[in-house]
Amino acid sequence: MIMKFIKIFDKNITCLIIVFFLILTSITAQEKNNKFWENVRFGGGIGLSFGDGFFSGTLAPSAIYDFNTQFALGLGLNGAYNERKDFYNSTIIGASIIGLFNPIPEIQLSTEFEELNVHRNWENDLGIENEHYWYPALFMGLGYQSRNVIVGIRYDLLYDKTKSIYADPWAPFFRVYF
Repeated sequence: MIMKFIKIFDKNITCLIIVFFLILTSITAQEKNNKFWENVRFGGGIGLSFGDGFFSGTLAPSAIYDFNTQFALGLGLNGAYNERKDFYNSTIIGASIIGLFNPIPEIQLSTEFEELNVHRNWENDLGIENEHYWYPALFMGLGYQSRNVIVGIRYDLLYDKTKSIYADPWAPFFRVYF
């Protein structure tokens, strides 16, 4: 059942993004004073990690549209590069769709579907074949919100330890939207 769900999203992620933009365009066209952009918030994440022969950099911008004080829907992009000297390097590019629900102002429930294109290149003398594949993730999250900052934890329902770019299905998150 989950594999069928993954295949549907693998084939239709582009369609979902197009539909989302059409809905947003329709909302914009219907508003007299073009208040659409007043309800859009931008944010994302930047990551940088380095150590003895290791480097990792991530850039993940996103935008959400607040339908009201409780519901929001958004899109995100994700790009990452990792390298461990004389071992491997990887390039990861993808997109996500995120839904947010605040039952009370301080608590945020989230669901996020992420589709990533992963390229892993291993050093040739290791005898490991290079990898190129798509990896889906479906996160359910719970966070605490204070103004425009949300801190919480999320769980990947589709986690596969052999393919995931994440070490564990549980992952803390820190979101900021302006």
